[in-house]
Amino acid sequence: MPQPPSTRVLPHELPASLRDAGLGHWIREPLDDAVDRRRRIIMPPAVAVLGTPASGYQGALLAEAKHADTVFMMGDNPALPKMPEKPSLRDFYLLRFGPIARMHLLQSARVARENGLDEKVIMACLLHDIAIAGLVPANHGYWGAQLVAPYVDDEVAWAIEKHEALRYFPDQSVGYSYPAAYLDYFGPDYRPPAYIQREAEAARRHRWYMTSRLVTINDIYSFDPDVVADFDDFADVVGRHFRQPAEGLGFDGSPVAHMWRTMIWPNNFL
Repeated sequence: MPQPPSTRVLPHELPASLRDAGLGHWIREPLDDAVDRRRRIIMPPAVAVLGTPASGYQGALLAEAKHADTVFMMGDNPALPKMPEKPSLRDFYLLRFGPIARMHLLQSARVARENGLDEKVIMACLLHDIAIAGLVPANHGYWGAQLVAPYVDDEVAWAIEKHEALRYFPDQSVGYSYPAAYLDYFGPDYRPPAYIQREAEAARRHRWYMTSRLVTINDIYSFDPDVVADFDDFADVVGRHFRQPAEGLGFDGSPVAHMWRTMIWPNNFL
């Protein structure tokens, strides 16, 4: 049986090897105004690199950190905007979410509002892909629902979780078809796994089914660059439907505070 190609990289060869692999950003050279003038290594999280060549760099990165002028990234990454001491949902939107994910969420909520939908649906649209925007895309409906559950109505969190499964399955009675974008993303022969099918079937029988279905109906799969949408356009909806903790998201002692802190310091070694 043929062996997979080796991903072993000798420590002294690491920087050049990383550059050759297009992964030079894992080692950050010190900024000109850095106080300690040390290089900082970002250890790629396992969930992001398993199954890719980058997963083989862990040992070499650990060895590289033995140099006197090198440490692992902990705390604020200068490449990211600094978050305030008591971050709000708005801060995560503006300082942690990339422009594509942010505009996707805002335009989905904008369409829901233009369609005259209930504010719970608008709020769910505003948050439905929050895990993709700032945390992890796989199982994003479930991650997203957990992330916001302490701060929103149960119906909103449920709708976010179940849109993960429902988006794969048409419901012609309400005009929802399988997204054309998914044919490009996954191919025409893709079939969701059995657990997703079971989740969708159970969701169809739930009293909040239509709330989650409306999220999928108003899901914008490619945002229009000519349409301007701003988080502050939804300040009133957020104010009524998102319970912002006084301590700031990530510091209120909730069961999901660690998830918000992960988005504040996504490159921490530990």
